[in-house]
Amino acid sequence: MAEPLSNSKRGCGEDTSDTGSHSMCGSPSLGLSQSQRFCCWVLSRKRVGAPKPTLSQPSPCLPGAFMFPYFIMLIFCGIPLFFMELSFGQFASQGCLGVWRISPMFKGVGYGMMVVSTYIGIYYNVVICIAFYYFFSSMTHVLPWAYCGNPWNTPDCAGVLDASNLTNGSRPAALPGNLSHLLNHSLQRTSPSEEYWRLYVLKLSDDIGNFGEVRLPLLGCLGVSWVVVFLCLIRGVKSSGKVSTPPLAGSVPTQKDPASRARAVSRGQAVMKGPEGGRRTRGLMLPGRGHPGWEELGGVQRSRSCAQVVYFTATFPYVVLTILFIRGVTLEGAFTGIMYYLTPQWDKILEAKVWGDAASQIFYSLGCAWGGLITMASYNKFHNNCYRDSIIISITNCATSVYAGFVIFSILGFMANHLGVDVSRVADHGPGLAFVAYPEALTLLPISPLWSLLFFFMLILLGLGTQFCLLETLVTAIVDEVGNEWILQKKTYVTLGVAVAGFLLGIPLTSQAGIYWLLLMDNYAASFSLVVISCIMCVSIMYIYGHRNYFQDIQMMLGFPPPLFFQICWRFVSPAIIFFILIFTVIQYQPITYNHYQYPGWAVAIGFLLALSSVICIPLYALFQLYRTDGDTLLQRLKNATKPSRDWGPALLEHRTGRYAPTIPPSPEDGLEVQPLHPDKAQIPMVGSNGSSRLQDSRI
Repeated sequence: MAEPLSNSKRGCGEDTSDTGSHSMCGSPSLGLSQSQRFCCWVLSRKRVGAPKPTLSQPSPCLPGAFMFPYFIMLIFCGIPLFFMELSFGQFASQGCLGVWRISPMFKGVGYGMMVVSTYIGIYYNVVICIAFYYFFSSMTHVLPWAYCGNPWNTPDCAGVLDASNLTNGSRPAALPGNLSHLLNHSLQRTSPSEEYWRLYVLKLSDDIGNFGEVRLPLLGCLGVSWVVVFLCLIRGVKSSGKVSTPPLAGSVPTQKDPASRARAVSRGQAVMKGPEGGRRTRGLMLPGRGHPGWEELGGVQRSRSCAQVVYFTATFPYVVLTILFIRGVTLEGAFTGIMYYLTPQWDKILEAKVWGDAASQIFYSLGCAWGGLITMASYNKFHNNCYRDSIIISITNCATSVYAGFVIFSILGFMANHLGVDVSRVADHGPGLAFVAYPEALTLLPISPLWSLLFFFMLILLGLGTQFCLLETLVTAIVDEVGNEWILQKKTYVTLGVAVAGFLLGIPLTSQAGIYWLLLMDNYAASFSLVVISCIMCVSIMYIYGHRNYFQDIQMMLGFPPPLFFQICWRFVSPAIIFFILIFTVIQYQPITYNHYQYPGWAVAIGFLLALSSVICIPLYALFQLYRTDGDTLLQRLKNATKPSRDWGPALLEHRTGRYAPTIPPSPEDGLEVQPLHPDKAQIPMVGSNGSSRLQDSRI
């Protein structure tokens, strides 16, 4: 999910190196679904419109034109919107809710992002817990899904190793030596890994409404997964708490001389009149994101530890992928799988579903509309070159997807060669690609338990990198929205509360029907809504706030305006492409299925409700904002609700230049008064006499 920046995790400190921003983004962008979901999408696109294959007559290699829509969507939608979200969060130094001071009426977009991140965070950690389960199951001399003959296996089980005389007495006496002959004359063939996944790990029920029992091993792994996520973030949360509540807060003596007043201003303090005409410092800008005061507040050591964790989770998967790639291409039949992966099928290029799925894959893999990119970018230095980051990260991210495809399809080709069937017959869709096809392939490698440990450890790291960002996005939005001193100090407890809630909501997904619900959430809650949210965000910034204003903001932040290509994409190309894809996707809609199981109508209705629950936040909050906004007419209310709030702009006074610059005239007495040059563009946070922090109208 995402998840780019000098400071990739809230509370993870300031990385002053230029290279830090790239690898810090790698972990959230390169999620567990990066290799799994992309290749599942490739396989599904190759099967679009294809007749259902049979074992006696396998389907021909149906080449797909998946690369063409994928890269078109990357160039004209993915990279431009990725850059927009990075620049958006970096400029305002706020999370996915706080940034909508740019146009308060559209704050519902931020709430929609929170809803999407909540759904993804719930089921994403369930996938991670299954990876934990397989990781623990790999700690054995013989992988439990390597052979048939286990208590959970059926008579239809036909393992590659069983047919190759590699078992010790477990091969049935009547099993023909030619496995291809057996498969082509059987009514059904299931692999040991598939039966292990379906009958042992999941104990899959026959219907989405039949929950059955909660699988206690999966429930335990889910608890382990959430504990790991929380413990990995706790150090960052602590240092974030230090930054948010430095010892500078509170009232300080009156600064009467010009030098003292200048020091107060340089620290971000604002001296204003007290209730009895006295002079005292009542407000101060707390050092935080992108501020050199980070080091003075003692957050650097913890931030470096957090950064080391992210560096490891971002780079280790590439090492494992490279090892598996070298091993995969040396296997017999690997070339067949790679050719299946690369061969185009141009007759499917006109299907809207192909383009819609390509857009969903781009948004999902890059983390657009999750809120994570905005949250992570809010910790960048104000003048960090996020344009460079967006180009490097997006291209690296999608290149990793393609690279992972070579790894997976080389091994799928090897499996197809051993089984004597087409490549399309050995690859499941959904989680089956990671937990059926690959585990079966791993059993054919030398020292298979070691390869299995490495593979599932890689999946765990990929998943955790995204889950860190998802959890931090939710915590950031909550803390920024409440914004009082207590919640800033107790951010650890907020993180704990979110983790506990995520664990409880994930329990139904560990039941016997859990996989049905997981796929339902993945197909509806984190697909259609991502595209809609991104489209509305782009339109609101370009046409409500104004493209000229936003281009000037970027120029003030980066020193140069966005390139012409991005300006055209933001204003015209990206919204138009997304709009037409949405229209034709609705026209060519097909209900969700899982293998041969057809989801009932009530389950599909729940899926649409999940998708709409995030999108509906946008009009509902817009109506709420119109109701609470002052104005004599509806048009006046609409105008007031869409214009930027007073505190929109850079968070730190040192960055509020140009039209955001406040004017601080000398006081006629001994104090210092703050008067913004443009009252609708700036605002000063206040600290009351009791030390509690507040704002006159809204928080910074």
